[in-house]
Amino acid sequence: RKAKIRHPLATFFHLFFRVSAIVTYVCCDWFSRSFVGCFVTVLLLLSLDFWSVKNVTGRLMVGLRWWNQIDEDGKSHWVFEARKVSPNAVAATEAEARIFWLGLIICPVIWIVFFFSTLFSLKLKWLALVIAGISLQAANLYGYILCKMGGESDLSKVTASFLSQTVFQTVCPGDFQKPGLEEVHQR
Repeated sequence: RKAKIRHPLATFFHLFFRVSAIVTYVCCDWFSRSFVGCFVTVLLLLSLDFWSVKNVTGRLMVGLRWWNQIDEDGKSHWVFEARKVSPNAVAATEAEARIFWLGLIICPVIWIVFFFSTLFSLKLKWLALVIAGISLQAANLYGYILCKMGGESDLSKVTASFLSQTVFQTVCPGDFQKPGLEEVHQR
C-alpha cells in the first residue's frame, strides 16, 4: 500500500528548510571560515522554516493554524484554528500528518543536542544561534501541540494528552477514532 501525498510541495518545504538549517550548521566550518556568513545563513533558513511551517505547511498538511495576537489592552492571546472537514475538500493524508509531526518533534530535539554539544565544547559564539534554533522550532511545536489539543493552556496536561494519544494511536491505530477538525478553537 503506497502512502499518498496530496501536497508534495508543502511536504518538501516542511522538511527542506529545517533539514537545510541543521546540515548547514553542522557543515559550516567545512565550507566557510566566515562565522557571520554561516550564522546569517542558518538564521535565515530557521526563519524561513518558522514562517513556512506556521503559515503554510501546518494548514495544508494537518489542517491546523495558530497565531498570537495582542488585543487593545496589550494582552497576548493565542488563537487556534482547525480546518472544517468537508467532502469536497482535499484533505491531508496520514503520511503527510506523520511527516509533519515527526519533523516538528525531531528537529527541536536535534537543536537541543546541538545546545549541549556547543556548551560542553565551549564554542560559545555558536550558542546564540543554537538558542535561536531551539526557540523558533520549539515555538512552532508548542503552538501546534496547543492547536491540536484545542487550545488548552496547561502545558503538562497538553503534553500528557498529546503523548498518550500519539502512543495509543501508533500502537493500536484501528481502535481509536481520529480527532476531527470540525471546529475553530479560539482562546
